[in-house]
Amino acid sequence: MSSIVAMISLGLLVGLGLVEFFWIRLVRRNGYPWADVAASIGIKIGRRLVKLATAGLVAPVYFWAWDHRLWQIPLKSALGWAAAFLLVEFAYYWQHRMHHEVRWMWAAHRTHHSTNWFNILATSRTSVTGLISGDWLFYLPLAWLGVHPLAIFLLIAINLTYQIWLHTELVPKLGPLEWVLNTPSHHRVHHAVNPRYLDTNYGGVLIVFDRLFGSFAEERADDPCRYGLVKPESSYNPFVIVFREYAAIARDLARAGSLRDIAGYMFGPPGWAPDGTGATSKRIRAGIDPAI
Repeated sequence: MSSIVAMISLGLLVGLGLVEFFWIRLVRRNGYPWADVAASIGIKIGRRLVKLATAGLVAPVYFWAWDHRLWQIPLKSALGWAAAFLLVEFAYYWQHRMHHEVRWMWAAHRTHHSTNWFNILATSRTSVTGLISGDWLFYLPLAWLGVHPLAIFLLIAINLTYQIWLHTELVPKLGPLEWVLNTPSHHRVHHAVNPRYLDTNYGGVLIVFDRLFGSFAEERADDPCRYGLVKPESSYNPFVIVFREYAAIARDLARAGSLRDIAGYMFGPPGWAPDGTGATSKRIRAGIDPAI
């Protein structure tokens, strides 16, 4: 079933990407970021190769947790699937939030935010190093709580497939749907580097957990979204894009003066500095650091 979802995902990526391309070129008559798209495709290929090379490493851990489950969520009813969906969505929210709040995880997720253009094909610019960043750990408790591992994998795939259409500027706000669903408007905010938008809107399919946990921000007409990174990515080389933050972490660790510094450089927020003057999102939002 997950392979079917993967094929649907690829079809949506190509199909919606072509629609967006022709709209931009023929209707808006704007240029198209070919170099940026080529970098995204290169990263997508790298991610696929890594997944093939590491296939089977994580699944046994999930099935071990499943064998020691506390109870079992029945998946023979819509209610059971709804419960599994909400649990996966909840885990995705916190995984995604930690991607932005923990530098080691940000080093992997940074790849997805590295494009200075916001378009459908930017969806393919996803983490290549998710295995070592610990993404899979956030869903592991769900198997222990009684969600079958195959259902977890399927629902994650559906979650990510849903997000393909969110990566576009062509879809306006969608009225009442904005209260419950993650929409292109909400996701534009998530990818923006405007100070008021930093580190917001982490949801996958839903936006309700952002509203509940105080990480929601609404797109505003008086503050148009600007995309990319606080310090914009200047390279179109997939290897540079994927490993740039890891190299920066290594440089910081080489000059760390204490265990506190090591922990801060690894697991503090991106931009953390020992003296507290680093350009973190919190300081930028507060107007303390004029990084952007």
